[in-house]
Amino acid sequence: MGKLTNLKIKRADKIGMVFFFSFVLATTLIWFFEERFNVEQWKTQPRMRYKMADDIIENKILIGKTKQDIVLLLGKAQYEITEGKDHFIYRLGKPTSFSELKEAKLIIVFENNIAVKVMQIEE
Repeated sequence: MGKLTNLKIKRADKIGMVFFFSFVLATTLIWFFEERFNVEQWKTQPRMRYKMADDIIENKILIGKTKQDIVLLLGKAQYEITEGKDHFIYRLGKPTSFSELKEAKLIIVFENNIAVKVMQIEE
């Protein structure tokens, strides 16, 4: 017990612990408040889709799915472009921003009827 009372934490260790706990707290809060992809919300709240786009892209939810599978999940695409590759484009709405409001779009690229790439752009 005597050794524990004499234990002193160095300044660098204190700073390291503060950064570590800050990182854990920030990561937890981001995970807790981040929107997960939800089929029902996607279809009923089109202006809020931009909140789910990160989950779709990061977790590769659509990669490997057919066009028919994606239409069942997301509904009919706004655009279908065929210029070398097939694309589906879904409007995501306008994310909140202090700068110019640009509309976000989710682009799904297909090869041989299978989704191979999903990305988000702002126009």
